[in-house]
Amino acid sequence: VYVESVCGGRATCGRCQIEVQEGNFAKHKIISSNDHISPKGAKEERYERVRGLPERRRLSCSAQILGDLVIDVPQDTVINAQTIRKDADTRVIARDTAIRMCYVEIEEPDMHKPLGDLDRLKIALMKDWGLKNLEFDFYLLPQVQGILRKGNWTATAAIHKDADSDIARVIALWPGLKNEAYGLACDIGSTTIAMHLVSLLSGRVAASSGTSNPQIRFGEDLMSRVSYVMMNPDGREGMTVAVREAISSLVDKVCAEGNVQRADILD
Repeated sequence: VYVESVCGGRATCGRCQIEVQEGNFAKHKIISSNDHISPKGAKEERYERVRGLPERRRLSCSAQILGDLVIDVPQDTVINAQTIRKDADTRVIARDTAIRMCYVEIEEPDMHKPLGDLDRLKIALMKDWGLKNLEFDFYLLPQVQGILRKGNWTATAAIHKDADSDIARVIALWPGLKNEAYGLACDIGSTTIAMHLVSLLSGRVAASSGTSNPQIRFGEDLMSRVSYVMMNPDGREGMTVAVREAISSLVDKVCAEGNVQRADILD
C-alpha cells in the first residue's frame, strides 16, 4: 500500500494517515483488529494534540503492524489521488421537476387585519400561484417572521409538489428574489461514485465530480460485500458510514466547483 509522506516520518505533515478496518475478511483469510497495531506513541499523541486526528485514524509513520491488518487510506490525505471523471452528457431533457420557485409580495401587518405572517404568506402564495393546501416544513416556522422582514415583505418560496398529490409543501424560504436552486444526481456504482450538481431551473450541469467507492475495501464485488456483512455483525454499519462519508465529500467538492451553498441544494 502506497502511503504519502512529506515530513520524512517525523509525524508533522499528517499525510500518512490510515484507518484500521476491523473484522473477518474472508477473501484475504485474515482477521483485522486494532489490537494488531501498536498503541499511539509520543509523536502521534503530539500531532493529535496540536493538529487534531479524526477518530479511528492513525499516523502510519508512527505505528507498527503487529499482526494481520486491513487499512484504508483516506482520500483527503492523498496528494496524488486517483482521478475519477464522469462528465454529464449534453442532451435535451424535458424538465418536470417536483420543485419550483415562487416569488411573492406579502401585505405588511395591519392592526385592522388580525393575521399572522404565516397566514399572509399563505394568502400571497394562493393568490399569485394558485397554491392551496399548503404545508410548511417545521424548521421554517420560527424563521418566517425574520425572513419576511429581511426581504421587506417579499420572499421566494421553494415549493415541492408531487404530480399525483394535491398537497404542496414549502421546503425553503428566502428573503427577496431567489432565482436559482439546485439538485444532486448521484450514481453509486460498485467501484466508483459519480455526482452532478444540476440547476433545477435551467437544467444546466453546474459541476461534476467522482471518486472511488470506499466500500471496495470490504469486497471487490457485491457478493464479496454481502459475504463480509454476513460474517461481521457490524459490517453493514461500517459500509454505510463509508459510502455516506464519500458522498458528503463529493457534495463539498461540487459545491466548491459550482460556487453553490449546500442550503441551495433542494433535491
